[in-house]
Amino acid sequence: MTALKFRNNDEMPILGLGTFRSEPNEVYNAVLSAIKIGYRHIDCAAAYGNEKEVGNAIAEAIKQGLVTREDLWVTSKLWNASHGEENVIPALKQTLEDLQLEYLDLYLIHWPVALKKGTEMPEKASDFIPLSEVPLTNTWKGMEAALEQGLAKHIGVSNFNENQLKEILVTAVHQPEMNQVEMHPFLQQDALQSFCVKNDMLLTAYAPLGSLVDDNSTLRLLENDTIKNIAKARRMSPAQVALAYTIQRGIAVIPKSINEARLLQNLESLNHTLTEDDMALLKDLDKGHRFIDGKFWEVDNGPYTADSIWKA
Repeated sequence: MTALKFRNNDEMPILGLGTFRSEPNEVYNAVLSAIKIGYRHIDCAAAYGNEKEVGNAIAEAIKQGLVTREDLWVTSKLWNASHGEENVIPALKQTLEDLQLEYLDLYLIHWPVALKKGTEMPEKASDFIPLSEVPLTNTWKGMEAALEQGLAKHIGVSNFNENQLKEILVTAVHQPEMNQVEMHPFLQQDALQSFCVKNDMLLTAYAPLGSLVDDNSTLRLLENDTIKNIAKARRMSPAQVALAYTIQRGIAVIPKSINEARLLQNLESLNHTLTEDDMALLKDLDKGHRFIDGKFWEVDNGPYTADSIWKA
């Protein structure tokens, strides 16, 4: 499986390049290198602060004749300070200007969290807007407008739980086609996957290789003995094992790297197949552990908690 198929038969490469935490001066080279070695799926977000550099790299790749716009799948995300129907199109147009594109292949609501205009990261309760004041269904209308105007070919969400998805599904004219969430062998989210499959919604896994944000050695995904043993037996790297596991579950992956050797190694995950026994061993690694725990949305007397975001 090298692509996920959308309802209209559009295909998104199942492995893409993530650009989260890639510094602007690094991401240009990473994107251009990735396209040169065969990546055709680039995952972006306004909140990453580097879309202009990503856009420059895409423009250069097209100028060099490496790809056409139609060869690429580009995803971006609506930041929390642009929730509300009337704010979606202006935010999307800014992203398109930064990326030097006429349309996105996929546009996602980044988080089910609303912030006041101009807020990058909240510091106090007054930086937030409760969802009772700006319902997700209202923001979704703006996303539908983006679809209808041809500014985005597909629309979806990110970091949404089952209840939040149900809320949108009740009134949606165009249902979400994608939910991008943290997924890896330590966080497999089987119930959410089942719900999305049942509702004809695709999944993309961010942080598919885990994260170094936790110093606990037992939570270093790529140092796990089961993963390392499978890697040795299959002549793969531990990263390739982790990526292949999620890909074989029918979920897209967007590992981030600025290192050309790792970019190639990650892409070559598509050339490997894990056995049923491998898959069973990896399934047993699920700890329900989030590296991106959402605690950064919690402030004194604020309207959001990590539990309210994750728990359906």
